[in-house]
Amino acid sequence: MSDEALKPDFELGPDHLELQGWLHTFAAEVIRPAASEWDEKEEFPWPVVEEAAKVGIYSVDFIATQAFDPTGLGFPITMEELFWGDAGIGLSIVGTALAAAGVRANGTDEQVGEWVPAMYGTPGDLKLGAFCSSEPDAGSDVGAMRTRAVYDEATDEWVLTGTKTWATNGGIADVHVITAVVDPDLRTRGQASFVVPPGTKGLSQGQKFHKHGIRASHTAEVVLDQVRIPGRCLLGGKERLDARLARAREGARAGETRSNASMATFERTRPAVGAQAVGIARAAYEVALDYAKTREQFGKAIIENQGVAFALADMKVAIDASRLLVWRAAQIARQGRPFNAAEGSQSKLFAGETAVKVTGQAMQILGGNGFTREYPVERMARDAKIYTIFEGTSEIQRLVIARAISGAPIR
Repeated sequence: MSDEALKPDFELGPDHLELQGWLHTFAAEVIRPAASEWDEKEEFPWPVVEEAAKVGIYSVDFIATQAFDPTGLGFPITMEELFWGDAGIGLSIVGTALAAAGVRANGTDEQVGEWVPAMYGTPGDLKLGAFCSSEPDAGSDVGAMRTRAVYDEATDEWVLTGTKTWATNGGIADVHVITAVVDPDLRTRGQASFVVPPGTKGLSQGQKFHKHGIRASHTAEVVLDQVRIPGRCLLGGKERLDARLARAREGARAGETRSNASMATFERTRPAVGAQAVGIARAAYEVALDYAKTREQFGKAIIENQGVAFALADMKVAIDASRLLVWRAAQIARQGRPFNAAEGSQSKLFAGETAVKVTGQAMQILGGNGFTREYPVERMARDAKIYTIFEGTSEIQRLVIARAISGAPIR
């Protein structure tokens, strides 16, 4: 690849501008009018996702088109616009994509072709996917995972037992992607990913969580009680797993460390998650800017006060900087280059913390109105907080970045 091809290019062409405008219109006309209702209900917004399926946003073709966009910017643009509409509904629309990314990161082409379409269904017959990695005692510490997968050679089946938590679409999904331990002695390198097909006995929904924010998105525990799945449901296949475990055992003796099945998924998705945070922050900033231009105190619009104007200036700078970090990381990933300075984690860290700061400042600019549900910034502030927690806390992102730039085994 030439040096010229590696130069970042953030100028959107006609296709991206058309995509951006189409998604923005859907977010403005379909998502935003429904946002408050589904936030209050704390239920999965089936009618809105159905509308997304009808226009082609919730579909395998749309996800594939963005995944293979040669610039890498299709997903960030999609995420920013949908989450500008509303984070809870946005996550309901794109949550299945995380499970699809898990299959794509760890599975064969045949498995991708079989299971990803089964996660989406068709308009009028929607399906969902769920990626299940976190556990009650294994969130940031994936090495503490307890869910076990044991191979039954006599029947060519895997038997899964354990409890997953914080699973988007968990229990209501048609297809669950489960990360489990196959060799406890190897800790994170002894893990593998599995697909649990629709209707498999032994899989059930545990506790559904009532959350501070993103309340339209379904989040629950997934209980696996002696779940038997065919051998073909091991992502990547047993031959590849056996070879990987053999290398891991050799590497363990040599003191090597490598990433695991869950991390392979998260590495692909962090820039997209950062783009979601950018969408939330931008939405709150726009509400605050419009409010500051029209709200009068002491005979003038409040934006004429430096305290308000400077706050808005800082908000704008932080949002634009976040977007550039996200786009850079997305382009690096699409070009197949390594994140030498943990650029994916940089984008998620900065965008997530920016979303929290900007939504909080937006509430401050709106004053008492910002604290009420009459204005959307209160909901946006609640939604933003999760972006310093899920898919790697801010502390974990800093750890990843620090290790990448230092090469030291920082704990």
